[in-house]
Amino acid sequence: MSDEGIAKVFPPREEHRKGVPIKSEEEYKRIYDESIKDPEAFWAKMADRIEWFSKDWDSVLEYDEKDVRISWFKGGKLNITHNCIDRHVNNGRKNQAAIIWQGEEDDDVKVYTYGQLLYEVSRVANMLKAKGVGKGDRVSIYLPMIPELAFAVLACARIGAIHSVVFGGFSSDALYNRITDCDSKVLITSDGGFRGGKAIDLKGKANEALEAGTTVETVIVVRRTGADVVMEEGRDFWYHELLADAEPQCEPEVMDAEDPLFILYTSGSTGKPKGVLHTCGGYNLYTTVTFEHIFGYQPGEVYWCTADIGWITGHSYILYGPLSAGATTVMFEGVPNYPQPDRFWQVAEKWKVNVFYTAPTAVRMMRKTGDDWIKMHDLSSLRLLGSVGEPIDPEAWYWYYDVVGGQRCPVVDTWWQTETGGIMISPLPGATNLKPGCATKPFFGIEPLTIREDRSECDVGENGRLVIKRPWPSIMRTLWGDHERFKDTYWNVYPGYYFTGDGGRIDEDGDVWILGRVDDVMSVAGHRIGAAEVEAALIGHPAVAEAAVVPVPDEIKGEAIYVFVNLKDGYEGSDELRKELVAQVRHDVGPIATPKIIQFAQGLPKTRSGKIMRRILRKIAGGGMHEDLGDVSTLADPDVVDQLIAGRIS
Repeated sequence: MSDEGIAKVFPPREEHRKGVPIKSEEEYKRIYDESIKDPEAFWAKMADRIEWFSKDWDSVLEYDEKDVRISWFKGGKLNITHNCIDRHVNNGRKNQAAIIWQGEEDDDVKVYTYGQLLYEVSRVANMLKAKGVGKGDRVSIYLPMIPELAFAVLACARIGAIHSVVFGGFSSDALYNRITDCDSKVLITSDGGFRGGKAIDLKGKANEALEAGTTVETVIVVRRTGADVVMEEGRDFWYHELLADAEPQCEPEVMDAEDPLFILYTSGSTGKPKGVLHTCGGYNLYTTVTFEHIFGYQPGEVYWCTADIGWITGHSYILYGPLSAGATTVMFEGVPNYPQPDRFWQVAEKWKVNVFYTAPTAVRMMRKTGDDWIKMHDLSSLRLLGSVGEPIDPEAWYWYYDVVGGQRCPVVDTWWQTETGGIMISPLPGATNLKPGCATKPFFGIEPLTIREDRSECDVGENGRLVIKRPWPSIMRTLWGDHERFKDTYWNVYPGYYFTGDGGRIDEDGDVWILGRVDDVMSVAGHRIGAAEVEAALIGHPAVAEAAVVPVPDEIKGEAIYVFVNLKDGYEGSDELRKELVAQVRHDVGPIATPKIIQFAQGLPKTRSGKIMRRILRKIAGGGMHEDLGDVSTLADPDVVDQLIAGRIS
């Protein structure tokens, strides 16, 4: 939503400054200017926020702009799990809660202290070693939000293996693609998981993925639901049986700052997911520092990020950032509206949560159910609220601030991406004037810019393409196995800049407003879904000749998926065919990509060269009439536009 007409600004109050690192706008500006003037000196100083086995790095930053080769602290030695676990055990936090796991059912609870976390992670690390996993090997992890997911991720990092977490909601085809792209040696999965009171069959999907032929040699299966599953002898092993023989001591592997830490796949503008690669040192530092500053975490507090570890938010701000900072982090298996619409608030009250970080989709969903579900709970423990995944609209912001936070809690509206590794633009709770719907200020060392197509800088208040001027420590280093795609997608679009793929506007206060994606990637409930991936699934159906997918506004999810389908001769559109196409997408991509609307069409708007004009389809799907579509005379068949408008489904 535009910032025009939204004049209300919420300055930080005195109580917001208590215990947070940055206590005024002047202090923020001073440190920010220092970080931009000499970023290498700034990050070298910040590097003391984590522990290194050796700080003998070759240089703080090496940046080959032509080939886009980036390294931070190369030659420095560390292990991220030492920072997330061992140093806290050694510094008197052994008996502090590290992870509070709340299962879907209220009485399904496990609390792990830092000492217990070290014990569990070390055993899993030794279990992986016994299966031949070593430094540089890839391990795919396909698990629900259970403690074993956290242990598996951290165990990989401890022994130098590269973890690739695949969201448990993805289909067997999506899992197969992610396993084969990085040649995983081991798959860790479970018999199933629970979601909204229903059991989900993960092992069945994993078996389907592996039947197609992969590099996986070993499958380790966690027992969660107790369902009967097919286990292949010699390949599949029960987690609990292997763990029984694993020793509880495992020294962390000494890793170079630039050694790979994990691969996480994200949707792009082609059908093939992109394997974003993050490395150890810069990522560890940046997630720690952003967590400490943006959430202002204070000893003894309970922090809860409601994301799934299958997404980057879960990597950076459920596990690595909070644990490195010595926090108590909540890991939640359930959903916001099961068994009742007050589930989030019941959990927040139960654990006396101080910092609550969720997606605008969840905020809008809970707002729709009404305020009474919140008023029945004591949320006085809340100190700060956060938003992540997509721009939060001002209406949702006000409700979040007024009703959930009781007008006490600052709202940090954070903007960042899988590729950035950590939060890039966000208010700081003790220093920033809050503007509903605005991401506000860049974090230290981050220099955003809005530019026009010709690379000239936008004027104040002018919409443009959001780019970042120079690398920061947690930036992705490449796309796994495809450095050319990495360069072409992020750096060659506007040479010299990292292109975010988002539109933006910078106002007269220097605050950044995020305008959403400008490419063919949609943000559905905060999850990035590539239009091409959904289109590829649709075209796989024998009835479909062509498909074009565009986002449409959705009251709850922010964006929903609108599909235009051109059928092959001999096929006719019907509700039954719609159901088949929905099932096809859910099977090939996953339930998160379920289309909201499928419109059958006799043709699609194309240029004479055959390119589908998705710009026109977006406007038609959004309710636009012929006069709203701009010049359509260049289309190969301009009449198709009126046909599509006539057949539009609202």
